[in-house]
Amino acid sequence: MTMLENKKTLSQVGGGVPLDQNGSATSSPASKRAKTTCATNTESNTNPLLSDWSSQPFHIPPFADIKAEHFQPAFEVSMKEHMDELQAIVDNADEPTFDNVLLPYDRAGHLLGRVSHVFGTLSSSMNTDEIKKLDKEMSPILSRHTSSAYHLPGLFDKIKAVYDQREDAALNLTDEQKRLVKVVYDNFTRKGANFSEEQKKEYAELLAELSSLHVAFGQNVLVDEETFEMVLKLEDMVGCPDSFIAAAKTAAQERNKADDEYVLTLSRTFVEPFLTYADRRDLRESLFKSWTQRGQLHPDRNNVKIAVDILKLRQKQAEFFGCKNYAEWQLKDRMANTVEKVSNLLNDVWPRAKEAANKERVQMEEFIRRNSSNSTDGDAGLDGGIQPWDWRYYAQKANSDVDVTAELKPYLSREAVFQMATDVSSKLYNLKYVERPDIVSWHPDVVTYEVRDATTDELVAIFMKDDYTRQYKSSGAWMSEVRSQNGNLPAGMDAIEGIPIVTNNNNIAKADPSLLSFDEGTTLFHELGHGHHGMLSKTTYATLASTNVATDFVELQSQLLENWLEQPVVLKQAKHYQTGEALPEELLQKYKATLKLNAGFDTVEYLSCAIFDIELHQIEDYSDFDLLEFEKKELERIGMPQGIVLRHRPPSFQHLFASSHYSAGYYSYLWSDVLAADAFGAFTESGDIFSKEVADKARKYIYSSGNTVAPDELFRRFRGRDPDVQFMLKRKGLVD
Repeated sequence: MTMLENKKTLSQVGGGVPLDQNGSATSSPASKRAKTTCATNTESNTNPLLSDWSSQPFHIPPFADIKAEHFQPAFEVSMKEHMDELQAIVDNADEPTFDNVLLPYDRAGHLLGRVSHVFGTLSSSMNTDEIKKLDKEMSPILSRHTSSAYHLPGLFDKIKAVYDQREDAALNLTDEQKRLVKVVYDNFTRKGANFSEEQKKEYAELLAELSSLHVAFGQNVLVDEETFEMVLKLEDMVGCPDSFIAAAKTAAQERNKADDEYVLTLSRTFVEPFLTYADRRDLRESLFKSWTQRGQLHPDRNNVKIAVDILKLRQKQAEFFGCKNYAEWQLKDRMANTVEKVSNLLNDVWPRAKEAANKERVQMEEFIRRNSSNSTDGDAGLDGGIQPWDWRYYAQKANSDVDVTAELKPYLSREAVFQMATDVSSKLYNLKYVERPDIVSWHPDVVTYEVRDATTDELVAIFMKDDYTRQYKSSGAWMSEVRSQNGNLPAGMDAIEGIPIVTNNNNIAKADPSLLSFDEGTTLFHELGHGHHGMLSKTTYATLASTNVATDFVELQSQLLENWLEQPVVLKQAKHYQTGEALPEELLQKYKATLKLNAGFDTVEYLSCAIFDIELHQIEDYSDFDLLEFEKKELERIGMPQGIVLRHRPPSFQHLFASSHYSAGYYSYLWSDVLAADAFGAFTESGDIFSKEVADKARKYIYSSGNTVAPDELFRRFRGRDPDVQFMLKRKGLVD
């Protein structure tokens, strides 16, 4: 399962600075008014973050000119401008209306947003030591600015005045305007707008401390990943595919190793294939233990303590709002809404997943018994049974007669999979991707495209794709935005400023060629699904645009697109990277028979994390709390199958502790999976997975509407009913 892994730099304050679903601040670019303000500041003459970007293609940030030292002064200027814009709303003596309160509020913070966008991009994709240092320094400052903006005297009073009369027919507000009023009002109340002045100060300090801890947690994981390397010889990689060995050789060359050496890092793109294919059990064990101990590999980087400190602060946060625990508070603005609904879903699926995983383990044990005399891994009897570093290896061995992973991989080059993904994008949503090799970005690996309507040639978005793993880049995969779609531009602003700039970020091992596993191909489709959410956004107001939706709704768009890679009509387009031969029909049929292999393991590995998360955040007192002991006891309580551990162990669980966005919300992937499986059912039921009628509805209600309508209502408008969990259970092979 693909995860969005990025860090939060700002909270939503004004329409110019809404959160994307990675937790990063997003915005529309600076307005003409912002440029005028900057022009009076001498900093703007030399600081590219404050300059006019109109000479850049599509007003893309001048990445080549931006240095770490530019950010602090740019943040200072843009934070002041943002507060001035909000203060102007407060100082308006006219009766509060939508036009003099919500409209300028939605536009406020454009300059701060564009600075934050660039910083968020670099702190995830080019997180050098200078950027890390700046992130630590600026995080509490930006958090306090956010609190100051939400607590600006008089601002919430104006918003509440409009909120209280939003249904008044005399105001003649559109449904989207009413939604904006409600969303902004709810954001303010969840930021403590109703607190006393003393409570506001205390709450602001709590959030600032949380922000610093989130940054420290994420940076500790990144440093562990950057500094670790397993140096191997060719004979250590017996069993591994040639494409994997080539990637390890490239990694060694990048690190200036000896000619006969190969390097594995703690990128998942190295870890999972090695655990799957390497015959050396001792090396699998060593790599696995290092992988699962990220965040605690060095005593100076103690993420266990940081995580407990975060949990204590979150409990205080919940108590500020009269909630008994953090999970209760966090779920109030999610689709699920209550802990009970989340637990019901998890508890419904868990026994099925556990049963499937245990059956898979029994099959592997039988395989080991039959083949113990021919074992090549140095431990024929597997004393102690199948361990976590064994599962993937023996799952592949036990299913080698039907597993077509190795046969399929030569047809799944990075370029071929992206071509398939964009072909699907074109057939569903009439988009064409035009490469722009002349555009300079934050790294030479990044490839930039114009995304246009294939019929009218109208520019829809700019798409920037950063595929390869490298030093200073966060692990995982994510979509983010350098600029969000915006239909609320000030008069006279160039319309290009409302066109989104969307990024997809993967961590593919660099080789020539880079051949993908099917899971890595699915990840690429997943992230393009998120990309569609940003590129196809069509809202009037920036606050409601793109991925600014409930966390348990935002994975629908990505998980829906994953389905197309599994379809024979799509896979038939795959070409062998050497011969150009199309994927043979025989191989395609063999592949179809393996779709549900290891589904129990995959579901248990994810689902146990979701259960751990929701149970962890229902604790009401973290005094003398032992996080690792809780992990142990919780896995015992749910009957974790032998040989499987949490996909994300607590010291490296960035979804939970590098930001608050997915905390008490990791269930969102399963919740969205229910929605996505059901939504894909609409295509299959039509008899055409590229049905124009269904695709047009998906574009309208799933990808383009943003947060203009409540997510449960958007799904009902698309499907004509509430979601049905059976589609997801069947897709995972958990029911007949």
